[in-house]
Amino acid sequence: MYKTILTELHNGILTIFLDRPEKMNAYTEQMKDELMDCYQKADENDNVRVIIVTGEGKAFCAGMDLSEGGATFASDEGMENYRDGGGQISLVVYNLKKPIIAAINGPAVGIGLTQTLPMDIRIVKPDVKIGFVFARRGIGPEAASGWFLPRLVGIGKALEWVYTGRYIPTQEALGAGLVQYEHEQPLEKALEIAKDIVDNTAATSNSFARQLIWKMQGTKHPYTSHLKESAFLYWAGKNADAEEGIQSFLEKRKPEFPLKSSDLPPLFNEQKEASE
Repeated sequence: MYKTILTELHNGILTIFLDRPEKMNAYTEQMKDELMDCYQKADENDNVRVIIVTGEGKAFCAGMDLSEGGATFASDEGMENYRDGGGQISLVVYNLKKPIIAAINGPAVGIGLTQTLPMDIRIVKPDVKIGFVFARRGIGPEAASGWFLPRLVGIGKALEWVYTGRYIPTQEALGAGLVQYEHEQPLEKALEIAKDIVDNTAATSNSFARQLIWKMQGTKHPYTSHLKESAFLYWAGKNADAEEGIQSFLEKRKPEFPLKSSDLPPLFNEQKEASE
């Protein structure tokens, strides 16, 4: 079905492989379109509990495919209508209701790295090349990284990395909070985390939690979070997942949560939040 990505769905875990290994999985417009389609379908599929994104071969994503040379970033559209493709992907990922993990198995620069910023957990192979190299190519940050990056690592570190465009040692990335783990086998670690989520947690709980944690980042007062949490707890208290969670704990057994992600009512007004 897809030409630039591969997918595998096993036991609730959807693994997406960026699949242009002969080009170090360099990003193209076709890859953007295929990733957006895949993410949206995964979000609607109750058989998908967790999404993992990794690279086929030795690279994660070596950035934008520059085979068109200096015209790579040129567009015939007017400025008012032009929209950065990386940003379009980031907004789709931001609005997902499923946990999503980046298993950075090799070099990830430019869009190869910024596309992971709206993901929830980033795992990187030690000592691979990662960096926000835009200023060294005469362009600027994209993929809505002006919103995501400083929230992850702080304004000072975000600006230093973007100003210099230097490669970031993976130990530095770990210490700054850009990644959560260094691991020789990032996909292996991602699968371990994903399996823990699938085996031991409720889909409705994680669907709510992902929306809550991300969408409270721009709010002005904790009362907003309090209202969202109250609404979910009220709903959960009347539904089967909470009952199963408590009973399985009391009976010292593995939980078998009956509800699906799609059973969660819409507790977040995306259009209203985007305008605030």
